[in-house]
Amino acid sequence: MTILIFGADGQLGREFSTRAAQSRIPLRLISFSEADIADENAVRNLIASAPASLVVNAAAYTQVDRAEAEADEAFRTNAVGPGVLAGVCSKAKLPLVHISTDYVFDGTKPTAYTEEDPVAPLGVYGRSKAAGETAVRERLADHIILRTSWLYGIHGMNFLKTMMQLARERNELRVVADQIGCPTGTADIVDAILTIAPRLLSHEPVWGTYHLAGADATTWHGFALEIVEAQAKVTGRRPSVISIATAEYPTAARRPANSELDSSRFAATFGFRAALWRERTRAVVAALLSAERQVGS
Repeated sequence: MTILIFGADGQLGREFSTRAAQSRIPLRLISFSEADIADENAVRNLIASAPASLVVNAAAYTQVDRAEAEADEAFRTNAVGPGVLAGVCSKAKLPLVHISTDYVFDGTKPTAYTEEDPVAPLGVYGRSKAAGETAVRERLADHIILRTSWLYGIHGMNFLKTMMQLARERNELRVVADQIGCPTGTADIVDAILTIAPRLLSHEPVWGTYHLAGADATTWHGFALEIVEAQAKVTGRRPSVISIATAEYPTAARRPANSELDSSRFAATFGFRAALWRERTRAVVAALLSAERQVGS
């Protein structure tokens, strides 16, 4: 019944480690140093030496802007790697959960994206993730592709932790207000995978592509406001959060203006919904502040 999780070094992998003690399903986390998912021999040998019933690919190249100059590296991790994993899983008769992203869409749709909407990524990162989805579909029938968006949690670097830090250092924050998405806690993704694992281990015919993102949508500006307010209840610091347009904050990679994901298919199939993003945001901020107090005491 062991779940093998690739990407132990990342946000999701570390969240799996944190929540492993609460899970009744044994987990084994695999770091990059143990196996590069684009190295077929390494993946095959590891799976052969560590028998599992389910594989989760949480490994990814996530530097959206840097990917524009590092396309080969992005495609190796986000496209070649998932294909290798899917091929090895197919031969070993193992189901695979693969994590993907809202950035496979171009953001021009006026409403939330569903699984049936065609992909049209704007940049290298999105194209590499879309290619990874295709590679998984082509090589393994028993797969779940789980698209999510705007991930944040207590581990690694993410928008929430950046805003918390900047709110302590500055009196004014300028944040983009014309990009829409669904902030998603890493805890929700991990809990979702652990919840559906028994059904996947039973090889129920639930395979395919699903969206799972934080409930309700907001802008980066709205997300920042909630983060600042949650922290201010403890620190008392409330810097001004100024809304700006995307054009005022140029980046190497274009971002979709609309990243909202419709997660109703996942809820209907598995009976699981991610937490409201505001509730999860407050919980993560509180957990980070509590950890800081413990370190300082």
